Amino acid sequence: MTEPGEFALIMRPGVDPHTAPNKPPLPPADYAVRTESGLVIERNLAIPLSDGVRIYCDLYRPEGPAGEADLPVLLSWGPYGKHGLSNQVFWPRSGVNPEWLSPLTPFEGADPVRWGAKGYAVAVVDPRGAWLSEGDFRHNGVGEAEDCVEAIRWLADQRWSNGKVGMTGVSYLACIQFWAAALRPPELAAINPWEGFTDWYREFAYHGGILETGFAPRASDNIRFSLGRTEDTWENIQAHPLMDAFWHSKEIDFEAIEAPAYIVASWADQGLHTRGTLEAYKRISSPQKWLEVHGQKKWAHYYHPENQAKRETFFDHFLKDRQTSVAAWPPVRIEVRDRAGAAEIHVEQEWPIARTVATPLWLDAADQRLAATPAGAVSTIAYDAHSGRAVFDHRFDADTEISGHASLRLWVEAEGSDDMDLFVALQKLDAAGDHVGMTFYAFFENGPVALGWLRASHRETDPARSSALQPFHRHEREDMLQPGAIVPVDIELWPSSTRFKAGETLRLVVQGSDIYDEGAPNLPFARHERTRNRGKHRLYSGPGRESCLLLPVIPAPTGD
Repeated sequence: MTEPGEFALIMRPGVDPHTAPNKPPLPPADYAVRTESGLVIERNLAIPLSDGVRIYCDLYRPEGPAGEADLPVLLSWGPYGKHGLSNQVFWPRSGVNPEWLSPLTPFEGADPVRWGAKGYAVAVVDPRGAWLSEGDFRHNGVGEAEDCVEAIRWLADQRWSNGKVGMTGVSYLACIQFWAAALRPPELAAINPWEGFTDWYREFAYHGGILETGFAPRASDNIRFSLGRTEDTWENIQAHPLMDAFWHSKEIDFEAIEAPAYIVASWADQGLHTRGTLEAYKRISSPQKWLEVHGQKKWAHYYHPENQAKRETFFDHFLKDRQTSVAAWPPVRIEVRDRAGAAEIHVEQEWPIARTVATPLWLDAADQRLAATPAGAVSTIAYDAHSGRAVFDHRFDADTEISGHASLRLWVEAEGSDDMDLFVALQKLDAAGDHVGMTFYAFFENGPVALGWLRASHRETDPARSSALQPFHRHEREDMLQPGAIVPVDIELWPSSTRFKAGETLRLVVQGSDIYDEGAPNLPFARHERTRNRGKHRLYSGPGRESCLLLPVIPAPTGD
């Protein structure tokens, strides 16, 4: 297993898996075989790695002769415990219908009963150092990827296997697929990443350079169960506030990925999975790749029978060499949202959409509006950095689709501070001026169109990686604000897709704290509680201070 270099990785003693709070009871550690629901189930099957470490797998195969030969394998690889089944952990607000999955379904992974009936084996693996698997747990990186590839090769080499392995799953179970595929094991015949972040710094730990304090420590707690040591993700995050070797060790070589890929992203995971899944799709080299982007609750979307059927079509094509409808799938399908639960499917040929028109709306601080032309005079608006906000509205006079990244150029001044943390939301208002909620963060229906963040001292961008609609920030150093200085900052707004009808309004909100700060008890939610804000934020507009929202407007397709 490759070890990190150039930095000291912070490790911690594992928490005894047998004492894991709020987790399902850990089954016995011995190897055991049983039959259930038409499956032969091997519990705690040891997979030997090249350095002598053994990791443990629960393997599900069809019962009888159907399970003895020529089986493709679906691999679910994640750190939450192969014994943690979906029907035991999904929250009621997730929208998952229990009838959609069997009691044997691993959290965020493939349902062995459904796939076994289709002639597949399903392997659910605890990585090195997770739960009862031997060794120390490393949280992503090339070392974990190498272990995963060894497991893939071992599974493909079993007497009952047809030599082909596919990967599917949500979140962590999606992220690891990119890592493994980048190493190009020939046995990995296809991948199906369903919403996973891929830029550790910008999507998971520091949004716009602002430390994320809600989900990140919770995620770190969820990976502490081990008989060895585990990477202390939360401590490592806090120890590396700027881009450095630690973060680079988490970077995936997307261009190396050539496996067929059916990638699914969502507009709903603003602050976690939205950006990274789409960035991965853009960069992978796979000649055969498909993208779907939805606006629904992620677990409910993954387990919905319609999407299970799509996965079967995809994997049958590449793991069973069957000619299915995959070859006729459009490259890109997106949901263009009207509101939570209401959307229209649009078919596209690429992502980002080639016919996108970058359309500016200019801020006017004097009357707090977004206008099609720049303001004629300089004006300002100020708000309390802790409790205030600025709001700018634009009412559409024609139906308008906004799909893709947006960017916001603000001219700003921090009164009483040498830094400022900016939180930005795009929202939709109906013709009556009432807020239109979007599905948000897997549980809620009151969310935004899109979110963005930036710490002003992190405003430096990389021209080589930036575009008009997507600024890319280096996050390598801090450039503090000087008293009285008025500076431009460019804020990346995460990708989204929303239709505004004539008479409906796009609202831009700017403030110094989380715009969406109330989740629900015990549910994961993104927060940023360690801001640098003091005094007032002042925003400028007008000549020489042209603050502007740049939107990805999609014209209607033209006929051939």
